[in-house]
Amino acid sequence: MSKRFYVLVGLILLAVGFLSPLHAQEAAAAAGRSTELVKWSIITAGFALAIGAAFGALGQSRGLAAAVEGIARNPAAAGEIRGNLILGLVLIESLVIYVLLISLILFFVEPFGN
Repeated sequence: MSKRFYVLVGLILLAVGFLSPLHAQEAAAAAGRSTELVKWSIITAGFALAIGAAFGALGQSRGLAAAVEGIARNPAAAGEIRGNLILGLVLIESLVIYVLLISLILFFVEPFGN
């Protein structure tokens, strides 16, 4: 894929990230909560999830590329490399799931008990 494609996808994701809190703000105002606090909670959760998912995917792709290169250089060590690769991918994915959990808490739990 070209660099232009990645830039376009990044700009689209950035635009969606900035526009999505606008829709959630109306629902929060109707519920009678502090709209400013809810707005910043949603923005924080969105950015945390986007950054966590992006860097998690980047780490997984780099780990997979290194494992495939290692197996190509030494096919006899494929089993050990594969085991370490799966362990590393699971640990990276668990970090992304923790970020998702924190984002869901920020989305659905009333901030600071108000």
